[in-house]
Amino acid sequence: MMSFENKTAIITGAGSGIGLEVAKRMHQAGANIVMNGRNAVKLEDAADSISQDRSRIHLIAADIALPATAEALVESAETAFGGLDILINNAGIFEPKPFLELSEAEYDRFLDIILKGKFFAAQSAAKVMKRRGGGTIVQTGSMWALQAIGATPSAAYSAANAGVHQLVKNLAIELSEHNIRINAVAPAVVETPVYNTFMSDEQVKEVLPGFNSFHPLGRNGQPADIAEAILFLASEKASWITGTVLSVDGGVMAGRQ
Repeated sequence: MMSFENKTAIITGAGSGIGLEVAKRMHQAGANIVMNGRNAVKLEDAADSISQDRSRIHLIAADIALPATAEALVESAETAFGGLDILINNAGIFEPKPFLELSEAEYDRFLDIILKGKFFAAQSAAKVMKRRGGGTIVQTGSMWALQAIGATPSAAYSAANAGVHQLVKNLAIELSEHNIRINAVAPAVVETPVYNTFMSDEQVKEVLPGFNSFHPLGRNGQPADIAEAILFLASEKASWITGTVLSVDGGVMAGRQ
């Protein structure tokens, strides 16, 4: 098991799915964690599912699309735990919709939460990491930023995540002199509550199994599949890896059966 003893991590989008799985595993591995999500009640429930002891858990319920939220997260890490070592930039949204039907408000929502949120969270974190002598950032990107899927039209979502991927490469170069590493994971279909934001429970149960065969390995991803990859990239085991977008996708990017 990877150890994060004496490390402090911020995890955005930590109220459910991949972010919650990362938070659980980081906490179990010894890290202090600052969890972020928009829904305060959901965030409290998520923290309770990790531990009743909140000595190594701090919560900030706020919208990551606002740069002030990123500043509050970093300030919380410094105040509560004395610094910041790891940023898991995981928050995002997903809702397929045809390109010709997308409104400006919907476009802005994807760009603000996915790209702007990750941009300014990384900036706020990097300023503290620079003073601390180093750190690591892991972004959750997307397979949809690498190829288009006809069944799930998502032009704005894909464009935003393509920006996240390219941000990784730019920041890997810019921040390397400060001993700050940055990487991303690009998941395919992962069974998380994100699908319930635009489908009913019945629709999710009906639709998601149809995507199992889309992946060469024959199944949809689970939050743990992505969390393990994120934890690896955040750990010292990946100390010579930066600027990488790692596909964690059941083989989708390799090709088709």
